[in-house]
Amino acid sequence: MMTGGNYTTIDSQKVSGSVPSVPDPGHTTVKFTESNLQTFPPSAAQGKISGGSNPPRDADDTFSGPGNGSSSRDEPQSGGWLHKFTVGAYKPFFDVDTSDVVDRLKESLFPFRGTFTEKTADKPDLYGPFWICTTLIFVAASIGTFVTYVAHKWKKQEWNYDINLVTWSAGVFYGYVTLVPLALYVVLKYFSAPSGLVQLFCLYGYSLFIFIPALCLSVVPVEIFRWVIAGVAGFMSATFVALNLKAHINSAGERSILIIASIFLLQLGLAVVLKLYLFTVTV
Repeated sequence: MMTGGNYTTIDSQKVSGSVPSVPDPGHTTVKFTESNLQTFPPSAAQGKISGGSNPPRDADDTFSGPGNGSSSRDEPQSGGWLHKFTVGAYKPFFDVDTSDVVDRLKESLFPFRGTFTEKTADKPDLYGPFWICTTLIFVAASIGTFVTYVAHKWKKQEWNYDINLVTWSAGVFYGYVTLVPLALYVVLKYFSAPSGLVQLFCLYGYSLFIFIPALCLSVVPVEIFRWVIAGVAGFMSATFVALNLKAHINSAGERSILIIASIFLLQLGLAVVLKLYLFTVTV
């Protein structure tokens, strides 16, 4: 190195020796905090739709429950009748699985037990009645169309599809399972024997399940056989409704027999209407 015209020599060994060496750090261990992703869903989650939510007990307090803690915690709460117009008010009544629906369908096929209302008192549902009515509309329209098509082709007559069969079936089934329980709810409330409105919807909805196989059997082109099928289905459906409401309506006093008889005859009337308009093929 040259400074001021003079050459100065710096020993490379001294320079290298004056710089301290950096020690080898070796392997560095990095620790990560334990993640909770391995436990999914969380063990605290319960219920089928929302954590820990169960359908309300549908006693005299119609559409009670969603305000009693059955709605999801992250949903806004609205009080009074405004809450009845929200989806959260009806979600608990669709909180059923396949086993629940199948058990209730089996119960409707054994009308003399009369234990349906007891088993569904804590957990009535609207899922089953909705799909039963929807299936009935599809089956009635398809079976009726198929039977009339075969009958017309057998006689070599021109056949046209009647769309009114679908709309008529929808009006009958949806209207019956809605208006009749609503009217019965008002009557029972008047006679001081109130019943849950959703419980009545559930009962009447499942009472219509017997008409699905009855409609399928109506393809047999024998008029007497069709009357027998319609009569048996109507009798089983009427017995199912009457016996399940008998114990509850008995508290109405002397008029309980009249109410039960009216329920039974009204259900039989539905079977007659279905026979005349769906079980009968006019060519």
